Amino acid sequence: MKVLVTGGAGFIGSNFVHHLLSLPGEYSVVNFDALTYAGNLLNLERVASHPGYRFIKGNICDPAAVRAAMEDCRAVVHFAAESHVDRSIYEPAPIIETNVRGTLVLLQVARELKISRFLHVSTDEVYGDIPAGLASDESYPLQPNSPYSASKAASDMLVRSFVRTYGFPAIITRASNNYGPYQFPEKLLPLMIANALEDKPLPIYGDGLQQRDWLYVEDHCRALHLVLKRGREGEVYNIGAGNTEPNLSMVRRILRALGKPESLITQVADRPGHDRRYALDCSKITRELGWSPSLNLDEGIQQTIAWYRSNGAWLRHVRTGDYQQYYDKYYTHREKSLKTVTA
Repeated sequence: MKVLVTGGAGFIGSNFVHHLLSLPGEYSVVNFDALTYAGNLLNLERVASHPGYRFIKGNICDPAAVRAAMEDCRAVVHFAAESHVDRSIYEPAPIIETNVRGTLVLLQVARELKISRFLHVSTDEVYGDIPAGLASDESYPLQPNSPYSASKAASDMLVRSFVRTYGFPAIITRASNNYGPYQFPEKLLPLMIANALEDKPLPIYGDGLQQRDWLYVEDHCRALHLVLKRGREGEVYNIGAGNTEPNLSMVRRILRALGKPESLITQVADRPGHDRRYALDCSKITRELGWSPSLNLDEGIQQTIAWYRSNGAWLRHVRTGDYQQYYDKYYTHREKSLKTVTA
């Protein structure tokens, strides 16, 4: 099957491309990516010469470019998005443009070309804050609390509308926080690993007690492949590992694994509207498709740290240019609020 993967040079997208091409003879992949700050072709060096792989640079908001890339594909797996909450808070317009309008363009072209399968990759953030003791299943109300999560909820609703109105063969997945190889170090775990390796301060928003579910990216890719093959059209599938843990606890796990002192942990002013807790009920994908995570949290962290340690050149490359500007904007300029965590 020939699959168009949008955003295939990003973190989860590139891991998914690797996963599909590791399945002998089953798939060929067209990777369509605009190569913005988080898109990196270094993520795909191992498959660049694969006979079943082709890269096309383009923007999902450009209908002509999307049509040219999607021609002759049977399925679409849609990762492409502006995905960082902090960036969406300070500059919401690009996030809405890419995540909402870009998804609409993809849906329209895919419908015109009679694509047989459209997998829209979303996030648990669309459910908003989940009270302690609860977990959001697929019918839980959408209550997004940031411009990013609002844009993803809006794109989810566009997909839903195409299924209901046009009988369009789409499926939505909503995953928890991914971590693993190739993750751009604006996200919590790679940022903490990168700074800790250099004995730099580890900036934690607020009290660090925001709870997230942590999913190793390869487990997510296995789940997405199952949904692509056997998921029911028009359905939503939550994908998580059941590893709900505070950010501060995760950072302490990383420091223990690296043999670094907790004195590196520092607090910065919390971001506006920061959700306190995400928790997913993933019984549906287990019941219907037989998926469950294969890696526990300690193993996943150890493998992730080992990858960043052995890929120093990749890390140095992505931390230059735009990344340094980002870091200065969101962390360096908050230095007056920095304090060491002692709790």
